[in-house]
Amino acid sequence: MVRPREFDEEQALDAAMQIFWEKGFEATSLSDLTTKMGIQRPSIYAAFGDKKQLFEAALRKYTQSHAARVRAKLQSRSSVKKAFYLFFTGVVAEEYEGDSNRGCFCVNTMVELAPHDEKFEVLTREHQMYLSAVFQEAIERGIRSGELETTLDARALAHTMVSLLIGITVMMKSRPARSFVDQAVATLLLLLDGK
Repeated sequence: MVRPREFDEEQALDAAMQIFWEKGFEATSLSDLTTKMGIQRPSIYAAFGDKKQLFEAALRKYTQSHAARVRAKLQSRSSVKKAFYLFFTGVVAEEYEGDSNRGCFCVNTMVELAPHDEKFEVLTREHQMYLSAVFQEAIERGIRSGELETTLDARALAHTMVSLLIGITVMMKSRPARSFVDQAVATLLLLLDGK
């Protein structure tokens, strides 16, 4: 008879996600994981598989919740311009005013693992495409409402926004001057005016 698990898998996965997000895949040891998750190695292996499988599960959990948060933020305002302004300035503020400099777990994975691991290349690219679709959806809503110009190419602009979001997230790891990043965001947001 199989013994029931004596821990909450979702809580354990959340804990794994936090430590992987903070330290990255390579720098996170199994000891880090057992300490943070509050379970022993055999339980990790039984529930999640090896370290890479656990990392993949944590990344999938992150990308699903991140995409849902981004979509909710962009849908929370009737003004698409205001929604994008609050989203991008919020990303910047979080990095400069927060306690940690973790960045985006998916972008971190894109930099650390995607160049030499096809599975993570695909997973991170899927997240980029999903975010692009969320951005495009918001831009098209703005065009339909008359807030944005009908001449805007919603798809191309969404791809540009995702590219800048990823670039800013990576660049902020080196703590550039806040004004440098703020200016980049302000220039990007001008594109919503068709400029």
